[in-house]
Amino acid sequence: MEPGSSRPGSRHIGGAGLRNGSQEMDDISVILAAPGWRAAVKRPEALARRAVRAALREAGAAGAITVLLADDASVKRLNGTHRSKAKPTNVLSFPAGAPGQLGDVALALGVVRREAREAGRNAAAHLAHLVAHGALHLAGHDHIEAGEARRMERAEARVMRRLGLPNPWRGVS
Repeated sequence: MEPGSSRPGSRHIGGAGLRNGSQEMDDISVILAAPGWRAAVKRPEALARRAVRAALREAGAAGAITVLLADDASVKRLNGTHRSKAKPTNVLSFPAGAPGQLGDVALALGVVRREAREAGRNAAAHLAHLVAHGALHLAGHDHIEAGEARRMERAEARVMRRLGLPNPWRGVS
């Protein structure tokens, strides 16, 4: 489905109208838009759901979230449309601004794989970290100021510990 199109009854990822029909009781939907995710990460949809749940628990937040596991071209379009940046990025968060809806998170497969490889990290751990990062943004965390950034990094480290995955900030200066 192309950005800008929509399905009846859909919520919107960055205005793209993407939503899948399968929802869990906690209303976390995962759309696998780039099949390469399955080659890069075992059961990426389940891992994304676990990461969202852990991040929301950490933040003490609740609400519907959709995670889009996309390719670089799709995230590049979203980044260009919503942030005026003509390049793909690892993760984008789109707050919903509606009761019961936290928003949407989109990830770019190629960027995530490349970053994981360059950092010597497992792609699954990097995916979980970035999904948690996006969900924490939707729950109100930010990293513009130094103090905010440190609090968000600590929250991400606690989420990763809950998931049994390594701290992404260990060894980073």
